[in-house]
Formats: sequence, structure tokens, C-alpha cells
Amino acid sequence: MLGDINPELISTYTEVKYRLAGILRILETLPNDRATYLLLRSWSSEGLSPSEKAARFIYLNRYCFNGLYRTNSSGQFNVPYGGVRSGRLPVESAFRECSRTLKAARLVRADFQGTLSRTESGDFVYMDPPFAVRGKRVFNEYAPVSFSIDDLRRLRVWMETLQSKRIRFVVSYADSEEADLLVKGFDYRTVVVRRNIAGFTASRRLASEVLVFNS
Repeated sequence: MLGDINPELISTYTEVKYRLAGILRILETLPNDRATYLLLRSWSSEGLSPSEKAARFIYLNRYCFNGLYRTNSSGQFNVPYGGVRSGRLPVESAFRECSRTLKAARLVRADFQGTLSRTESGDFVYMDPPFAVRGKRVFNEYAPVSFSIDDLRRLRVWMETLQSKRIRFVVSYADSEEADLLVKGFDYRTVVVRRNIAGFTASRRLASEVLVFNS
């Protein structure tokens, strides 16, 4: 089961799962250049067919700056064009492998509460929430509504719920004061990860994250 609050992501997964051919036909017509990127970015997904929405989503995520997904307060994708350094779209065989893999997945458009409420004893859950560090998002806005400290408290309640249902889980989160809320009473490890959001390689840095889990 794959759950996310982003409706365009889940819609894209659905189209790749069931109707990949239509997406590939559209992507073949789209060149990698700034004018095409800015045109597609300016469009609203409303009024587009499901295949067109998915192709637009994949194109913008591939060719945007550093592969960063970010929206403004109105929910409009606003990441600059990444240029030729963004690379190329995946080859057709990679898309087809994704489609085959998604055949076994149940897709859920919901926040973490809506997704976790569907879990059962014996499941394994991985949670990768946005960071609510010092009341601000670390990498700007993933969605129009920020992930807040109140959401972090809700997540903690759900971790305890999963524990009571004997459902094993792992949560990854920024190594921060706020993470203490998630760690208390559970096992955890601190790991070093590389942040790839900075525009220049020299500016990219290592950061600590905590992996919180039950046993």
C-alpha cells in the first residue's frame, strides 16, 4: 500500500499502473527545453486528461531544479527549470518495470492518518513525513498546507496505535529537538544522509536523521 497526500502523485501512479502507453505517447512529443517546461508549469492540471496530467507531472519532476517537488500556497508547482543537468526521462523499460511493480500496490490518496487507519496486524509500515523543524518546513512546501508540530503530535499518537496493534514501523525524521517527541519510548538510530537540494555540488551537505522503530 502506497499512501500520499499529493493527489497528482497518486493519480500518476494510477496511470502508470493501468495506462502507461498513453503517458509514453505524450512524453515522446515533449522536448527538454526551458520554453516547454515553463509552458507546462504554467498550466493547471484541471481540464487535462488523466494521461496528460501524469505526463506533465513526470516531465516537470524530471526537468525541474534538483528534482525538488514544491508548491506555493495555491498548490501551484513553482520550481524553476533545471536545465540539461536534470538528465533524461527514464527509458521505456524502466517505466514498464514501474508499471509491473505498481500492479501489486494498493494506492491511497490520504494523509498519514488515512493511510495508517488501513493497516492491520502483521503489516510493516515506513513513514517519511515532511519535517516540522522550528515551525518551518526544511525544503519549503511539499503541499499547500505545511506539516506542523500538531501533525507531529498526531503522528506520535499513531505510532503508539501501531505499537498496540503489533504493527512494526520505521519513521525517518530530521535529527532535531522536535524528533524527541517521536523517539521517546521507542528504539532509534542516528544516520548521516546527504542533502541534494543545494544548486551546486560543493554546497550540498551531510545531515543527521533519526530512524525511529519498534521491536
